[in-house]
Amino acid sequence: MIQTAPTAGIRNNTALRRYELDADGMTAFANYRLASGTVIITHTETPPALRGRGIASRLVHGALEHIRADGMKVVAGCSFVADYLDNHPEFADLVA
Repeated sequence: MIQTAPTAGIRNNTALRRYELDADGMTAFANYRLASGTVIITHTETPPALRGRGIASRLVHGALEHIRADGMKVVAGCSFVADYLDNHPEFADLVA
């Protein structure tokens, strides 16, 4: 089995202010806004055909890795990200 880095394929689309992940010709995304050193993830969206495959979790994981690399903090502005953070204590240091 080939494993990829958690951020593989995840990009920060700064023009649209969202993290994106393409799969099967579709794009899952996590919208955000910035506030003094903090990334507030306001909404995550996974196309219905991609749901149930871990795409959203991979997207959020990669977004959090990007946020960490940028030296920022995160605020969960949507329930999916809040649940993800609750279940992944390795990102506790990022929570603002």
